[in-house]
Amino acid sequence: MNGTHLQEKILNSFCEEEKSVVERVTSQAETRPEAIALASSFGNLTYQQLNARADQLANCLVRLGVEPDMVVGLCVDRTPAMIIGALGVLKAGGAYLPINPNDPAQRLIFQLDDAQAQIVITTAQMTFESSNPTRQIVRLDDSGRMLKPPDGSSKRITKISPASLAYVIYTSGSTGQPKGVEITHAGLSNLVNWHQSAFQITPEDRATQLARVSFDAAVWEIWPYLTAGASVHLPTDEVLNDPEALRDWLLAQSITISFVPTPMTERLLSIPWPSKTALRALLTGGDVLHRFPPANLPFTVFNNYGPTECAVVATSCIVPPSNSNDRLPPIGRPIPNARLHILDSSLRPVPAGTPGELYIGGPGVARGYRNRPDLTADRFIANPFGDSGSLFKTGDMVQSLPDGQLGFLGRLDEQIKIRGFRIEPHEIVVALDAHPAIAASTVVAQNLNGGDCRLVAYFVYSNSDRLTVSQLRDFLASRLPDYMVPAAFMSLDSLPLTANGKVDRAALPPANENNVLSDDHSTDPETELEKSVAGMLAPLLGVKKVDVRANFFSLGGHSLLGTQLISRLRDAFGVDLPLRTIFEAPTVSGLSAEIDRLLLAKLEGITDAQAERLLDLNTRRSSYPLHDDNN
Repeated sequence: MNGTHLQEKILNSFCEEEKSVVERVTSQAETRPEAIALASSFGNLTYQQLNARADQLANCLVRLGVEPDMVVGLCVDRTPAMIIGALGVLKAGGAYLPINPNDPAQRLIFQLDDAQAQIVITTAQMTFESSNPTRQIVRLDDSGRMLKPPDGSSKRITKISPASLAYVIYTSGSTGQPKGVEITHAGLSNLVNWHQSAFQITPEDRATQLARVSFDAAVWEIWPYLTAGASVHLPTDEVLNDPEALRDWLLAQSITISFVPTPMTERLLSIPWPSKTALRALLTGGDVLHRFPPANLPFTVFNNYGPTECAVVATSCIVPPSNSNDRLPPIGRPIPNARLHILDSSLRPVPAGTPGELYIGGPGVARGYRNRPDLTADRFIANPFGDSGSLFKTGDMVQSLPDGQLGFLGRLDEQIKIRGFRIEPHEIVVALDAHPAIAASTVVAQNLNGGDCRLVAYFVYSNSDRLTVSQLRDFLASRLPDYMVPAAFMSLDSLPLTANGKVDRAALPPANENNVLSDDHSTDPETELEKSVAGMLAPLLGVKKVDVRANFFSLGGHSLLGTQLISRLRDAFGVDLPLRTIFEAPTVSGLSAEIDRLLLAKLEGITDAQAERLLDLNTRRSSYPLHDDNN
């Protein structure tokens, strides 16, 4: 019996009596049809409505030829359509491929082609050129209704094999191209079963869906709750990017359990909370947690660890309150059926407390990488310990702690995590080296000017052409998702090399505001207000100065930096700018104009309309009274 057939037999036997997530969600619709399943700005959907819309989509997909192990693209924003689309694909027997519609078209098309997705579910607003003229497009509105429902309404629920594919998610690739991780229904069911038991999920729970569709945490946010009859709540993007706004939304919605990515969790732990809240569990993961929760927090914090290749979560633990800064919170113990081994370079178990590489086995382990047998063979190895199935080589260094939990120590390879996103620097290097003016490059993560960890690109010119930072960012933005575009660029005469001819990253000069690339022609601030705003923004972005017309996000800014800027502007000028202002006016001049409008509106007897008429005059003044509490 070959390895593929053996793995299929193992997965089928693992949960042969288990109902699939499809059957379990359908059962909730039959027993509690009027209960709220999804709540969002698009309205509430009951379990009956959720199930009916998914059934209609499944019927359409079956007519288009969907069958077990067939991959269907799901290119939608974080809306009810995302969840209904995924459920519809599973009901038809297929596997869904979640794709971020905001990714560059080149990356989007690569994923569809590489996964051999002949059908794509998207919305009316989404358009993209397809390299496959035979690819079928199925469109939904944001609430999950089909825009062109097919004839007939026969109910179809496919009996699903545990060994069949449930979803495929692409991660950054060390070869320069994204790679698709294939997760089975057995892995998904193991995740759901553990989660419902560990966190005692009931139909009365009110959970959240915060992660973007292409982040595997979204899988974790949906299926454990819908299979239990709980309600899933989707906040707006504006709420997602502001810790105070997210806290207030969690409280207002009476959320009882929520996953929040690690960077935002750390912000939530640093702001005040009321003594009583419906929230009982805050789950975090996706990056290294650097702090313990305060003692007065009215809910429990759980830290979770798991690579995409192991069905989202492999270890979990409660993070106790502590004032300690001399150690990191642990990543916990293995969830049920996950088998963990800490091994040395010869695949021998290391002594307790000794650092080693983490290998993971069990039903959560992926089949492998889609259409990458060589890469699969390298990372999914035969299990040398007699357990069934393969072991996934994580590349993570860990050690067992005295209490039996695991401590995370870092990566063995070059992989980087930025704000929860797993990034292979080589993929950025491949994109950067494609520029005709660049001969060679490398990408590392650095703490710019003592701030948060961000990507820095070093490169060598191939000719006499010289590039501005805007030109480089625009070039990469057309090829990579926004979180993979470096925050800073530095040109070198040559890249430092080790004795073996590899780039010596330790010898790269640290990036700072004085040596990173900037735009040759920049517009300087004209008013005292613009000077103040630019002066606050530059250190946040790790640059010496900021062009007043440069886009905050093109300069390497992101939502968490945006919240820090909003806070500084509030302290300096006494105005409350909503975070959406940075998205609507992402320049120094735009933000200054909005601050000017709010300051003028605060003056007694001045209306917003009058403030607008005075705006142009005041923004040209060389000296402006920034903030007067008496006005």
